[in-house]
Amino acid sequence: MSTGVDTECERCQCHSKDKHPAILYTLLSQELRPGGARQRCLCHQRRAVCLRTPHVTCRAASDVLVKTINFVKNVAAFHLLPREDQLLLLDSCWVPLFLLGLVQEMVTFEVMEAPAPSMLKKILLSGQSKGQEPEGTQPTLAAVQRLQWCLNSFWRLDLSPSEFTYLRGAILFNPAIPGLRAPLYIESLQWEAQRALRELLHPEGQGRFSRILRVTSSSRSIPAALVTDLFFRPVIGDAGMGELLVEMLFEVAGWPQAPWLPLPC
Repeated sequence: MSTGVDTECERCQCHSKDKHPAILYTLLSQELRPGGARQRCLCHQRRAVCLRTPHVTCRAASDVLVKTINFVKNVAAFHLLPREDQLLLLDSCWVPLFLLGLVQEMVTFEVMEAPAPSMLKKILLSGQSKGQEPEGTQPTLAAVQRLQWCLNSFWRLDLSPSEFTYLRGAILFNPAIPGLRAPLYIESLQWEAQRALRELLHPEGQGRFSRILRVTSSSRSIPAALVTDLFFRPVIGDAGMGELLVEMLFEVAGWPQAPWLPLPC
């Protein structure tokens, strides 16, 4: 049963044979801000996109990821935790930590409309059973815009190097993750990181501290699948991101060489 949105999209000029869709979407434009002018068509928001320069952006993202995991590996208190807790924390925090790394390294990027699948690919995918999705999903423009809004919010904070460090600690030690074996110890570590960050902000006061925590909370809402498909899927192919992160953290053979594999043309 079609919804009102679906009906609107069917009538939309996006589907007109005479209308050519825009190729390049620049993520640094003013219209990406929340509360800005509404997009004239919801189909525009749903279009699948990919990186405009994957060779450049994926390499920069891989460098940021390596630095992110190195930060985690160098936190002594992290290694005192049970391995089960280490894995849970890594799975929960790698995306916000990675986004914070993009902000600190000033990594910007553009996307363009993803090429339409070939007729052969359409035929092959049409044979899948209903409800079965292919490996990986193509990011949508709307999802990437939310990601860019989160990055822009961090950039507007203009964090200092010390603020970046303490904020990473506060993100890493998240006691709210279900299944932790040492939640009280992890909570004390997060409290220490937040206390150091709050003292560092003096005399700017509680206002800036609250803004930092608010933006950090929004970064936790960015799906890991989006980050993986946008920045790493062109490099790792069908490999599982979680397995690669564990390999990086515990220095299992095979990583970090993987991010430097040649990208497909």
